[in-house]
This record gives sequence, structure tokens and C-alpha cells, in this order.
Amino acid sequence: MKISDVQKYDSKQMYESYEKWPKIAQENYFMADLPKIQFKNIDHIVFAGVGGSGTIGDVISSILSKNNIHVNVVKGYLLPKTVDSNTLVITTSVSGNSKEPLMILQNAKKSKGKFLAFSSGGKMKKYSIKNKIPYCEIPEIHSPRASFPCYLYSILNVLENVIPVKKQDVKESISLLMETKKKISSTNLTNSNPALSLAKWISGFPIIYYPWGLHSAAIRFKNSLQENVKTHVITEDVIETSHNGIVAWERSSKVQPILLRGIDDNIKTKERWEIFKEYFKKNGIESKEIFSVKGNIISKIVNLIYLLDYASIYLAIKMKTDPTPVNSIDFIKSKL
Repeated sequence: MKISDVQKYDSKQMYESYEKWPKIAQENYFMADLPKIQFKNIDHIVFAGVGGSGTIGDVISSILSKNNIHVNVVKGYLLPKTVDSNTLVITTSVSGNSKEPLMILQNAKKSKGKFLAFSSGGKMKKYSIKNKIPYCEIPEIHSPRASFPCYLYSILNVLENVIPVKKQDVKESISLLMETKKKISSTNLTNSNPALSLAKWISGFPIIYYPWGLHSAAIRFKNSLQENVKTHVITEDVIETSHNGIVAWERSSKVQPILLRGIDDNIKTKERWEIFKEYFKKNGIESKEIFSVKGNIISKIVNLIYLLDYASIYLAIKMKTDPTPVNSIDFIKSKL
């Protein structure tokens, strides 16, 4: 693949936005202009958002999975009935016009929970200001999915006094993003580029196996492949699929297994990966392993998303597909 190929098929230069991810993450996490939310005694967080905005909730749910804050991610219209005065409801819409989180936000008038909204403007901004709901305006960068680091690190910045996330862990994730960029960016279109290598390997329909801790990275990869490449994708928890989905491999297909692994997965999860690899080898099924970086959970997830998103862009270019347009999504929204 040549840079001219990337520029030819990526009409809106999505790849250039990805070149800036480490810088964007750093700028937004340390941005002094963002307000620090001071809500006290929060033990339940509800993230409401869909599409690229919904990824934020998935990621923060993973980050907080070993803490005492319970997290719900809502990708629909209804708030959980468990919302109370110790609940923080965060609505996120990069465009500011997604109907699902807007409907969640409208619960602020009659809910005991505390509400906070993030968008680049739109109806969410107008509603928040009109109803005196705490609001942060974060710019959109290219598209909702490409705006991921801008929104994630802005939210981590704003919630610094609310959620138990170590500042050093966030700094490490940004530092590793800078290292990852050197390996996967369009300035390194060689065989040493792991994102490009993955894109070259994919020729059928990917099925992404993941351990629960990397659930958010797997879902994000699925979404990015669907939007950028316009292809069907499956995701499966490696433990759960051992009790059902594995049977599907008894019939030949064009599906390709990708094993999304944490560099230091639980010992029982590592055992399961080895069994899977043995099964695939025994049955002549070629699989691909993708490992996270070594580091804290934020570093693992964010750097995996960076690598896998870039792979989806390269695969789109390989398939001579423009990654930016999402005409089917536009059709659905036009009917709502």
C-alpha cells in the first residue's frame, strides 16, 4: 500500500485525524479551560450515547470495572430504574443531535440523579443551557468515531474529582499512544506496521474473540469495521463462546477469527486462548492474534482501539472503499 492509495480512497482524509490522536489526547486531558465537576458521593454512573459517542461509555465502564462505582451504558432511550441521588448521568453526543441521549437528558427534570452533558453543540447544547444542566462543549474532529480521544480525555479531565482514575495511568496511556503512532501511522506503510498487516490479512468476515476486560475494544473494532469498511463483523466473548459459538466452526465459512488478547490476561483466560489456538490449528483454520500493550487498563484499551481503528482504515483502502461516508446511518436518521 502506498500513501497515494490512502489519499485516493480516503476522500475526507480520515487518516490525517488519526495521525493527531496522541496530541489530541494530551491537549484535552491537560486543558485548563474545562471545568472540574465536583459532585460528591457518586457510586453509580450512567453513560448515555450511541455510535462513536457510545464508545466512551464502553471504555470508561471497562476502566472502572474493578472499582466501587457501578457503571451502566445506555444505548437507547430509557434510564435504569436504579438511578438515585448518588447517580451521575452523562449524556454524550458528538453531533449534539442524537435522539437517544437527548431523550435521556430530558429525564433531568424528574430524576434524582445528577446530569452532565457533552457535545460539539446542537440540540444537546441548547437543551442543557436552557434547563441549567452542566454542559461541556467539545469540538468534533472529522467525525464522531475519529473524535474518540478528544471526548474520552476531556471527560477524564472533567471527572478527575469524581472517578477513581490515577492521573499517572492517564499519562501513561498518552505516552504509549505516541509510541503506537510510530508503528501504525501512514508514515510507516511497511510490513512492520501491525495495523496494516492486520488489514492485509483480513479477506473474509472477521469474528473478534475477546476477554471481558477488553470488551470495549472489541465492540469498537466491530463498529469501526462496519462504518469504515462497510462489512459484516461478529464479536464473541472467549469464555461464553466456548459454550456455544465454537460449534459454528464445524461448518466451513469465510469467517476469520481474530483473538484480541491482553498482554497479561488472567491465567485461566490464557489457558482458554491456548485451547482455541489448538482447536483452530487442528481444524486447519487460520487465526490472527492481536496483543494489547503492557500497561494499565486505560493504556491497553486506548492503544488497542488506536491500532484496530487504523487497521479498519487500511482495510477500507485495500477494498477501495471510502471510510468516511455512512449513507445507511444517514438514511436511518432521516426517518426518525
